[in-house]
Amino acid sequence: MRYFMLDRVTALNPGESAAAVKNISLSDDVLHDHFPDYPIFPGALVVEAMAQLGGFLLEMSINRPEMIRRALLAQIDQAKFYRPAEPGDQILLYAQMAEQMVDAARVKIRLDISGEKMALAKLTFALREIDSEKIHQQRRYVYRLWTRHLKPVPQIL
Repeated sequence: MRYFMLDRVTALNPGESAAAVKNISLSDDVLHDHFPDYPIFPGALVVEAMAQLGGFLLEMSINRPEMIRRALLAQIDQAKFYRPAEPGDQILLYAQMAEQMVDAARVKIRLDISGEKMALAKLTFALREIDSEKIHQQRRYVYRLWTRHLKPVPQIL
C-alpha cells in the first residue's frame, strides 16, 4: 500500500464495525492540481479511503494465525458523494459489515464531515489467500500504526 488514506483507526469491533479519520490538509500534494484555486480531495481517493477501512475491518474480522486472507476490492455499489472534502476538513469514516460469504464480503461505508453526510457506498471484497510475506509484513506495519492507540491493540495478524 503506497498511499495511506487513513490517518487513524478510532474504533474496531471485529465482525461488526470500524471507524477512522482522514485529515485533509492544503499540504497534501494532490490538492495543488485538483483544482487550482478550488482545492478538493479527489473522489477516487475518497473511494480508496473507504476501501482501506473496509478491507481493514474484514481482515481484522476473518483472519486467524493459521489462515490469513486479504481483502481485495471487487465491486463498488451505490457510491454517492454529497459534498467535497476541502483543506481543513476531517473526514470521519464508518464501516459496517453487511454480508459475509465464503470467499467474499460486503461492507457498508459512510463518511461525514462536521456532522454532515459526505459520502456513502457499499463495497464488495474478494477474500484471497496470498502467499507473500512482504504483503503480510506491510499490512501488519500499517495496521499497527493505525491502531497503536486502541486498547487492546488487535494481535490477529
